[in-house]
Amino acid sequence: MATTVTNKTRKPLSVPLGQGKKLYLGPGKSGEIASNDAERPAVKALVESGSLEIGHARGQTGGGGGNTGGRPSQGYTPSGGGRRGGSGDR
Repeated sequence: MATTVTNKTRKPLSVPLGQGKKLYLGPGKSGEIASNDAERPAVKALVESGSLEIGHARGQTGGGGGNTGGRPSQGYTPSGGGRRGGSGDR
């Protein structure tokens, strides 16, 4: 299961993960890390200092098929027809 982390500082933050990887977060930005990475001492130190906030990832329960933002995922989508400009055939 994934865990959401949020940079609470006004500076870019580098979150050390396992296997030498890092997650770079801009000021106020969020990202997802593995739950076992959230238990790492370096991540815990960032949380304790107030630089990083940990929360659970949203939308990870059930098999709903994804978030389409209220838009149809298939079928007709209004796009303007592909033609621009004048009218009639030229």
